[in-house]
Amino acid sequence: MATSVPRRILPVIVLSQFAGTSLWFAVNAVLPDLQRAWSLPPAALATVTTAVQLGFVTGTLVFALLMLADRFRPTRVFLWCALLAALANGAIAALDGQFTLLVVLRFAVGFLLAGIYPVGMKIAASWYREGLGAALGVLIGALVLGTALPHGLRALAGEGAGGSTAAGLQPWQQVVLSVSLLAALGGLATAWLVPEPVRGSGVPVRLRALAAIWRERRLRGSVFGYFGHMWELYSLYVLLPLVAATRFAGTAVSVLSFWAIAAGALGCAGGGLLVRRFGSAHVARSQLATSAACCLLSPWLLAAPTPVFIAWLLLWGLTVAGDSPQFSALTARNAPPQVVGSVLTFSNSIGFAISVASIELFVRAAQAWPLAQVLPWLAAGPLLGLLAMRPLFRDAAA
Repeated sequence: MATSVPRRILPVIVLSQFAGTSLWFAVNAVLPDLQRAWSLPPAALATVTTAVQLGFVTGTLVFALLMLADRFRPTRVFLWCALLAALANGAIAALDGQFTLLVVLRFAVGFLLAGIYPVGMKIAASWYREGLGAALGVLIGALVLGTALPHGLRALAGEGAGGSTAAGLQPWQQVVLSVSLLAALGGLATAWLVPEPVRGSGVPVRLRALAAIWRERRLRGSVFGYFGHMWELYSLYVLLPLVAATRFAGTAVSVLSFWAIAAGALGCAGGGLLVRRFGSAHVARSQLATSAACCLLSPWLLAAPTPVFIAWLLLWGLTVAGDSPQFSALTARNAPPQVVGSVLTFSNSIGFAISVASIELFVRAAQAWPLAQVLPWLAAGPLLGLLAMRPLFRDAAA
């Protein structure tokens, strides 16, 4: 990395990314509490999660088409999105059974996350033009850890969803407000501690990037590999508490969900180190194949001894997210230089749209059939992704 970059830059961006993206699953972690208190149906899990994902897809396209991070200072865009998202998330603590408003607020949070996650990556890319692959591993690892945080906070809040603290707050309200405060602090940290990066000229989103995705073999391999990864990733995150609940109860479910998701941060950072020796394509393929195996072996591992069961979920969490930075790096490397930004925007948006369909399908399937019959089908995405990645290796061997 460039020696001229102040040492504090990457740690501040990483911590801010972690704080901001903790909003992503803030409600999922406490949804069992809300389902009991508000008498919500099991399908509420899919609806709430889908709202966030659709909000993010919409926000990503709007931010890209309007070029907001190019027209305005990226650190200020990050700040205002973090503050507004924290406000929208914090407002959920004041609700009392208004499920429709909950869904609307979750959509708003997802929309504003488009000014946190991608913009944070843009800020990092502006500072770290060399060594970006390693920086991406740490940054996306922070996103994964932020996704896990609400489950950890829910575990710390303890049992007694119906009780109140001395401040008159129920445990689920504590979690929601704590995450909101953390996100706001992350936005302030970026605005105060990260100098304005070198401004690029800004390139409009170009529709011909969609043609490039299909026409360029290596680019198609990396993008479709990413699509397969997205089919599995967020559906697993949504289903993890249900899987953990087959063996544990109460706060233990939140604890295991936290560690299984948080393991992905190690997968991202560790993968970034392995890239130097093996290359992004090999690291991504290995992690995608391992997560596919975790899907396919789930009928047997669900009934395995408890230590094996826990190890399986930790390994699955580590590999299901660990390939994400490498797919981003591969896509940026294989895209035509003049449409790199557009390719990343479209692939990101399509990937999250795929996650919406996957979440709806698997959450509803889990209500109708045993998990042992549902989880193996998560492997469809990774297996198709591995098939799509073949040009990355065939061309290299030629």
